[in-house]
Amino acid sequence: ESVVLGNFNRFLVFAWHRKNREWAEVAQREVENLYTVTALAWRSDGSRLIIGSLCGGVDMFDVCIRRARYRDTHEFTYVSVSQVIVKSLATGSRIVLKSNVGFEIKKINIFQERFLVAQTPESLLLGDLQTCRLSEIPWNTSNTEKYFFDTPTVCMIFKKGELSLVEYGCNEVLACVRTEYMSPHLISVRINGPEENAMAPPGCELKVIAYLLDLTTVRVCDLVSNQTLATIQHDARIDWLELDPNGANKLLFRDKRRQLYLYYVDQQMRVTLLNYCNYVQWVPDSDVVVAQNRGHLCVWYSINAPDRVTLHEIKGDIEDIERSGGRTCVIVDEGVNMVEYELDEGLISFHSCLERQQFAKAVDLLEELPLTPETEAMWKTLADTSMEHFNLPVAERCFAILGDAPRSRYLHKVNRLIQDHAAEVGGDGAHYYLAQAKMAMLAKQFQRAEAILVEHNELDLAISMYQELLKYDESIRLAEKKNHPKVLQFKNNYLQMLLTTQQEETAGELQEQEGEYQQAIMSYLRGGMAAKAASVVSRHNSNYSPELLQKIIGGLQASSMFERAGDLYVRMGQVAPAMDAYRRGHAYRQAIELAKKVQPALIVNLEEEWGDWLVSQRQMDAAINHFIEAGASQKAIESAMIARQWHKAEQLLDQSTMGADNAAAMPFYERLAEHYSASRHFDQAERAFIKCHRPAGAVQMYVNAGQYEKAHRVAKAHMSVHEKSELYVALAAELENAGKVGDAEQLLLMVQDYDQAINMYKKREEYEQMVRLVSKYRKELINETYKFIAEQFEMKGNLSKAEHYYVEAQMWTSAMSMYRQMEKWEDAMRVAKLHGGKQAFDKIVLAQAQTIFKEHGAEAGAMLLVKHGLIESAINYALDHSNFAHAFELATHSAPHKLPDIHLKKAMALEDQEQFKLAEDEFIQANKPKEAIDMYIHQRDWVSAMRVAENHDRNSVNEVMVQQGKDLLTQNNLQGAENLFIQAGKPELAVQAYSSKRMVNEAIRVCKKHCPHMLGDVMESNSSSNDPNGPSGAQSLDEVLDAAKIYEDTGNYSKAIVSYLSVTETFSVDPDRLEEVWENAVRLAMKYQPEKYNEIVAVVAQRLKVIGRFEAAAELFESIEQAKEAIDCYMEGKIWEKAKLLAQQQYPAMVRIVEEQYKSDLVKKGDGDEVIRLTGDVDRALDMYARQGDFTKCLALAEKHSPKMLPHYLIQYGKDLKSKGDVLGACQVLTRYGPPTEQSNFPLYKDIMADVLNGSEPHGPQLLRDMLMSLLRTATATLIGPPPPPRALMEDRSLQSAEFHKPLLTAHYQAVRLRLLGIQKCPEVVAKSSISLCRWYTEFPIDQAFYNAGMDCKNAKMVNMAFFFWNRFLDISDCMEDPDNAAAIDNADFINTDIPPPYNAELPDEPFVSSDQVEEIRDCVLGWSMDPNVQQKMDSRQCDKCQAEVYIANLSCPQCNSKFEPCVVTGFPVAKRTRVECTACRAPANRNDWNSWVQEFKACPWCNEPQNAQY
Repeated sequence: ESVVLGNFNRFLVFAWHRKNREWAEVAQREVENLYTVTALAWRSDGSRLIIGSLCGGVDMFDVCIRRARYRDTHEFTYVSVSQVIVKSLATGSRIVLKSNVGFEIKKINIFQERFLVAQTPESLLLGDLQTCRLSEIPWNTSNTEKYFFDTPTVCMIFKKGELSLVEYGCNEVLACVRTEYMSPHLISVRINGPEENAMAPPGCELKVIAYLLDLTTVRVCDLVSNQTLATIQHDARIDWLELDPNGANKLLFRDKRRQLYLYYVDQQMRVTLLNYCNYVQWVPDSDVVVAQNRGHLCVWYSINAPDRVTLHEIKGDIEDIERSGGRTCVIVDEGVNMVEYELDEGLISFHSCLERQQFAKAVDLLEELPLTPETEAMWKTLADTSMEHFNLPVAERCFAILGDAPRSRYLHKVNRLIQDHAAEVGGDGAHYYLAQAKMAMLAKQFQRAEAILVEHNELDLAISMYQELLKYDESIRLAEKKNHPKVLQFKNNYLQMLLTTQQEETAGELQEQEGEYQQAIMSYLRGGMAAKAASVVSRHNSNYSPELLQKIIGGLQASSMFERAGDLYVRMGQVAPAMDAYRRGHAYRQAIELAKKVQPALIVNLEEEWGDWLVSQRQMDAAINHFIEAGASQKAIESAMIARQWHKAEQLLDQSTMGADNAAAMPFYERLAEHYSASRHFDQAERAFIKCHRPAGAVQMYVNAGQYEKAHRVAKAHMSVHEKSELYVALAAELENAGKVGDAEQLLLMVQDYDQAINMYKKREEYEQMVRLVSKYRKELINETYKFIAEQFEMKGNLSKAEHYYVEAQMWTSAMSMYRQMEKWEDAMRVAKLHGGKQAFDKIVLAQAQTIFKEHGAEAGAMLLVKHGLIESAINYALDHSNFAHAFELATHSAPHKLPDIHLKKAMALEDQEQFKLAEDEFIQANKPKEAIDMYIHQRDWVSAMRVAENHDRNSVNEVMVQQGKDLLTQNNLQGAENLFIQAGKPELAVQAYSSKRMVNEAIRVCKKHCPHMLGDVMESNSSSNDPNGPSGAQSLDEVLDAAKIYEDTGNYSKAIVSYLSVTETFSVDPDRLEEVWENAVRLAMKYQPEKYNEIVAVVAQRLKVIGRFEAAAELFESIEQAKEAIDCYMEGKIWEKAKLLAQQQYPAMVRIVEEQYKSDLVKKGDGDEVIRLTGDVDRALDMYARQGDFTKCLALAEKHSPKMLPHYLIQYGKDLKSKGDVLGACQVLTRYGPPTEQSNFPLYKDIMADVLNGSEPHGPQLLRDMLMSLLRTATATLIGPPPPPRALMEDRSLQSAEFHKPLLTAHYQAVRLRLLGIQKCPEVVAKSSISLCRWYTEFPIDQAFYNAGMDCKNAKMVNMAFFFWNRFLDISDCMEDPDNAAAIDNADFINTDIPPPYNAELPDEPFVSSDQVEEIRDCVLGWSMDPNVQQKMDSRQCDKCQAEVYIANLSCPQCNSKFEPCVVTGFPVAKRTRVECTACRAPANRNDWNSWVQEFKACPWCNEPQNAQY
């Protein structure tokens, strides 16, 4: 691009201009004394120019255009616009970057300190600084490219979904693939030359890439041939993949479930390595895989045997794999330390030997290792590889070590054969044809072995080979082909062998080939191959006997080949059997063809049956037309939908007789709508949604598709306003969760739910959108919104945003405070100055000064204030921090008027430091002598105070004297104080002093001499000294009364009244005396001060009321006509008659209140009878008794006077007894009054039931039975007459019967059992009742049920039943000890009983019996299990209906589902032959059990009516 020409004392530079296509002079350099240029030379990279001159001088010039530094790591030297020298500053290495087509290099980047990327207008230059390989490819740069350098030999460029691969050193793109998933973990590239890949064929390069087509699909491509090697479909998202380093014929990949897979590219086979994988990597430069499965390090030394894995326990996570210095280590991070786990380098090196075909070295490596699963897999790999390369001695050795003696011995013979042939003829014996043939036999390549032998005229050996392998057919084929003379003998021998070895099929085929059809058919039939026999008949028409055909048919039917049998039946002319055979074999086509000929009416049924069968075979497409032909429209539609033929299904729906309004069509239209919606056929989906009355589905579909106008159209046309609003809000929530906030906003605005839209943006912290909506729809909240947003940004630390929103909210002070808290003073001052003016700015400066003072001292803070022109503030600041010198300096230069203030501040500071003389001087300089005087007065330094006053403030001399006099008063120096007060012209102070000391005479003396005008006041104060509230302090009652008496005697009645009223209840505890004193005040007021009479009487009445003299207080109130207050007093005093009388006479409005208060008083006294007698208010009396807990009276009163309220208080009483633990009392009272039947009371009944049935009280079950019987009789309206029998209650569908008939029967049979146990009679009846109770063990403890059943059966000599019940009891006891094994209970013995399975039973917290008793039962059951006399079978009986054997206590037959009534004595089913009934309640019972009960108790156990035995 440049040419240099030499001349005398100068040289000229010419450059080639591409546009003008000419050389132009660009520079001319003149060098003095250079003389003539005799030689010119460029440096090879063009960066230097060497000039030789006539005088023998050699000069070197730097001719670069410019230089640049790149991140202080590299230097760019621009030799020309298209050539740059890149130099590493660390190593000094250089590389010349040059555009081969002369384009200008615009930009250069270096990645990872190694890889070079340069851009020109029309090309891209890529280079590797280590290998100095450069590439230039045509490229249009868009600045959106991403470069990846994970593979050292190739650069990957990702641009707009396309991945381009460029191999360094090649000037063209290696390959381009389409993928959206560009990550080092999701792309693997292997590029090796022939010299790097020993496994590759000679002259063949390995260039393979594996990448993701989508999240679940991997594609592996050969970049050389541009062929797809494999496409791997997976069922989960793949998050990691990598090809093996050598050969690239194996791919490891892992999915999001952390499952690790190995894919063999050449075999197209996938293998699962781990179900959970934390880490996986190929060991560098080997086929060894290292992975982590939670706490295990997994190593596959031979990846070709994936089941052979070596495991190591580790305690952390794998970080990396290091291979150097002949060691391979796995680095594991165990939290505190990084631990190395060394791998077996010998096993790793083994694979390198295989790659280089160093089989002998591989044998040596393996022989040093013990035989483990890993090494065994390696021996196998070595054997296979050596066999492929025909290294038979190594293969023999491998099979011998693997224990494959036959193969090893065979190879040994082949090796001997090779050695003998080599010794005989010389050369390489491996090419000996017999050896090649034998190896072909070993590889099961018999055709190749045959070809080798025949080629060498060894026909007999080839035939013998097949015969030794029992391949007689091949030997016959070969003999026939070569016209061997013993072909017929071979065939006969083969046939005899087949027949003797029962190979009838092969024999039949041979006979068929020979034309012996009858014998072939018989051979097939003997071998059970009727189909082949039938094939012979169909292929070869002949006269077959009917017996033979019938045999074939029988064989076909036995083999379920009904279609073939049908064909034979048709051949025999038997239509009905043929039709039956076709239908049984599902050969409906033949059946229909046959029906068309002989039975057309059957075609419709056959078509529908054909369609049903096709549906069962999942052949829906084929079934549709058959259902249509059969007229089964619904089945045709269903099949079409399952076959995903939606348009046909819709067509059938529209054409069928169901119609759009038929309810049967709705599900089909719904499915159509869902399909069309999923496939984005929105118009069809909308039509289907409307037809199935689901417009909301259509709206949601359009919303999901973003077609809001159509959604709104459908909602407006087919939905109410409320429905539309609810739907839009719900859809908006879904869109919000999916991140489609714009769509969600649009929906919410459509239904005018502005607040919801605003709140959505608020939750997502999209504040700009939030402000937009608030400003548009909630303008009144805009400032609050700005404030909220500002606070959020402030919490997140985004102060500039927070400031912006604070200012928008007109809360700039908050922004200023925010910056102050963050100590961002510049920002705070900026905000204050911009929005608050100078005052706010000064305030911020002062605050900053305060902060600087704390950190750097007072002077620094003052300097800040001076800096901002706040001189006075700076002075005040210095004064606040006692920096007086700095304050004087500032004031002297800039503010002299502040000097007095500074002196004053300093004086006050000195005063605080008790440096009074210095403080005095400062006060004087501040022109504040008064403060100095006050300082000395405060210090009682009267001399100094007087000195200052006389010298500087004469007006303060008297004040000093007064203060000194007051000080003398505190020291009781009254005379000295008097002199000072008089001297200061304040004699009144002396009078006050004497008066306060009760020195009246002295006070009068001073008054007479110095202030006569005060004499009257002194006398008055002397008289007021007797005031109890006066200066003399609190007085006793007698003193007050004496003073009052004196006032009264002297005519000072007002003061007398005040004295009397000054007596309060604190003066005396005697109310009579207090009343007497206050009456004096009333008396004097009435007589001498009538204008204050009412006021005084009211005060006295209130005081009497306080001390409990209500009647006297009421009379006083009456005297001043305050009737209401008087009535209140009478009521408080319980003087009800006077209160009533006064209310009736003077205040009728209070009559009702008096009556109410009177009633309340009676209630408080608990006198209900009196309440009813006086008021007739029964409800109030009931409530009173209930609150007092006297429910006996409450219930008796309610039963008598208020039956409607009886259930309320009855339930309240029941809950009270239950809470006190008296559940039996609760049963009794509920039985006495009849339990209410409302459902709200059921929890109380269930609590009582649970406590009674779980308790041990012997009378509890009977009381509970009576209560529940009363409840159910009330519910069923059978209170009059006998109770309904058990079956009626069991079949009753009322809520009460459904809830409580089982607890009733449980309580009944427990009561029966306990009564019999109480008299120790009828053990068999007791056992039966216990057995029946097991049916309802859910109502009481399960272990108690089976324990009692076993014990009672044992006592009744029913050992078989006792064995089963106690066995179940032991299972339950074990489960109580270990609840997790409850599901392990074997319920096989009780499977056909009506005893519920125990799996979901609630186990009791406490066992029913002790552990010792459990062990005794366990020993007893174990003994019974060993006793042959104990039949381990539950007792049974015959069902009255079906005669089947059923469990003896079953109330239903599991075979015929017959129901049986329970016996009221035992709970056993009542048999027809032994049935008796109670003559009163008609309750059934078994005769023997009934008679046993009646003989003891003479009454029915159900209704308790007297009964007799029945025979």
